[in-house]
Amino acid sequence: MKNWSETYRPKKVSEVIEQELAVEKIETYLKKFPDKKKSLILNGPAGVGKTTLVYAFTLDLNLEIFELNASDLRNKASMNEKLKPVLEQKSLFEMGKIILVDEIDGISGTDRGGISELISLIDESKYPIICTANDVWSQKLSPLRKKCEIVELKEISPAGIKRVLNEILKKEKIKANPELLNKISIKSNGDLRSAINDLEAASKLGDSEPVEVDERNKKTDIFKILRHIFQDKASVEMLAAFDKTDMPLDEIILWIEENIPKVYSGTELVKAYERLGKADIFKGRIYKQQYWRFLVYENAFLSYGISEAKGEREKKGFYKYGKPERILKIWLNNQKHAKKKTIAEKYSRVTHVGQKRILKEWHEIKNILKNPTVQKQLKLDSDEINYIMKY
Repeated sequence: MKNWSETYRPKKVSEVIEQELAVEKIETYLKKFPDKKKSLILNGPAGVGKTTLVYAFTLDLNLEIFELNASDLRNKASMNEKLKPVLEQKSLFEMGKIILVDEIDGISGTDRGGISELISLIDESKYPIICTANDVWSQKLSPLRKKCEIVELKEISPAGIKRVLNEILKKEKIKANPELLNKISIKSNGDLRSAINDLEAASKLGDSEPVEVDERNKKTDIFKILRHIFQDKASVEMLAAFDKTDMPLDEIILWIEENIPKVYSGTELVKAYERLGKADIFKGRIYKQQYWRFLVYENAFLSYGISEAKGEREKKGFYKYGKPERILKIWLNNQKHAKKKTIAEKYSRVTHVGQKRILKEWHEIKNILKNPTVQKQLKLDSDEINYIMKY
């Protein structure tokens, strides 16, 4: 017996909610294929309808579909074995055909030749190829992005999820519990499939047991957050941009500082740095005066403030975001200092000289430490010896 998420999966494109822009782009792609881009990548979080949308188009347009998962496409050999015959085989009953490659970001960094072979097959394909991804912006997919048009699917709103849940309950002839529906709709965090699964599980418990609904953990990596702030249209929702990452705000400041000049220029660059400076001022006040209520202002300047520096518009194109060099330099410096300190501790125990004096006279003592006999007496490990010889 099918679960509700399968039973009530949309069968028509018109039944897919809140993805109007994606529907329009897929429709245009299928009409104009094979002009321009030879493939699409539907990008978005889990449970928003990426795979469902492709199947709905095949039903609406009476097309045949062949679905492959990224796990089937680990390398060039498996790609040729499973995907190439599908591309070469004529469609049954002279129907049109769509090739669906699901969860393309599931190809790991250790897979050999999978991405490059997929690109070659996209060039050769007589049929439209549509891929799906939860995060198309990972480095390993960079060559594929150049060959594909990226279509972003958004999270479903709580109101949209609640509407779908109510329709399912009516079809199942089950009385709705408004409080439970609100809880599921909000805690699903835009994942419609998980919301339907939670509703089905709750319906089986009935009213006899209390229902606990866990919030869907959808932590977002810093690169997605940077793209959201720097490239999307500025909105009030951006004030919650950092809520979906475990990274502390102090570290986020460094990431934003590092990447501002990679995206902004001219007056927008000046505005962005001005707002970054104001965020830093509030950060200083928080630490100095312990006024934690200022945290909301620091967050506002870093999120909405930085985004609005470009004006209320989207910023198209692909930008290569990078990790902050300052963090790397600080880390390397700390590592060097820590290594020097452990060597000084060992030297102090043998010679009975204070550690402060050893560190102060390090340049002279370092020459003594280069002697292999001394290294052996101090029982220095290979990392400590490498440090002495290098620095």
